Amino acid sequence: MKVNKGAILKEYLIGAGGWAYFQVPGMHPLVAYSKAFNFVEVNSTFYQIPALKDVENWRRLVPPDFQFSVRAHRSLTHKLKLESSTEAFRIFEVMKQICGILGADILHLQIPSSVSKSKVLNSKVNVFLDSVDFGKLRLVLEMRGLSAAKLPSDVVKTMQNHNVVHCVDLSKGEMPAYDSDMLYSKLFGKGYHNVYQPTDEELVEIDKKAMSKAFQKIFMSFHFVRMYKDAARLKIYKQTGKFPKVTRETGLASLDEVLSEDAKFPASKEELIESQGWKLFDLTQDKRVLVRDYVRRLPERTYNNVSDIIETLRSVVE
Repeated sequence: MKVNKGAILKEYLIGAGGWAYFQVPGMHPLVAYSKAFNFVEVNSTFYQIPALKDVENWRRLVPPDFQFSVRAHRSLTHKLKLESSTEAFRIFEVMKQICGILGADILHLQIPSSVSKSKVLNSKVNVFLDSVDFGKLRLVLEMRGLSAAKLPSDVVKTMQNHNVVHCVDLSKGEMPAYDSDMLYSKLFGKGYHNVYQPTDEELVEIDKKAMSKAFQKIFMSFHFVRMYKDAARLKIYKQTGKFPKVTRETGLASLDEVLSEDAKFPASKEELIESQGWKLFDLTQDKRVLVRDYVRRLPERTYNNVSDIIETLRSVVE
């Protein structure tokens, strides 16, 4: 997706963290995924280094213009902690080779809190970046547990000197610690871990933040529980100016549809808010609301099934 803003041409890529759960009967998940999106963050490489023949197959399965980014294996950042060692350099070269096969321009490194909050953070980052050959790669650093405002100035300078991209979560209101030609955002939301579904208004705000700077290329990697659906919502909004429905129905029938997915009974009002409140339902064709906003209207008691909730709410809201 390319967007003109003044004299700046922006490439705006929307996708998710992996394709394994994008299930379509009779179709390889990556093939199915690539029909819906033109970008994916390869999440599995963080946990296991794949065989190169598998990586070659991934590239063959998608169209020529499909783009990958790659997460560096966790041993590099979590076990070796960016040590400038033979093993660390070997792993980096393997990740670089994977990027080369995929035609990926981006290698993402997740820096754990144990490193990002250490007093020797800048030394580790500076020495490591000085010691490796990026080639044509751009490195993206995600500093876990360290907000942009608290990123030490010497680390900021080191990252800028090496043309590194600062990864942030726009869904939490974060923006990079310094200006760059590229924005890379991993979206987890404001809930526990990634248990969250952004409202239309929140997606609009995310998009505004992304478009507020002179980025030439924007990567949006969704990691919410419903990452594929939420990524598609933003993509459709960018294409049409409107958000799609998240269910087949509207009103309380839509809420019924959402609760019927996996709500457990019997359940108290608070239990329902905790387990189901993060989800969205379609109040009208053009308005989505959080389940918790309606469940909060319920009287304090135990509910035995979805029909019990819907009938109670019908009497309350009408």
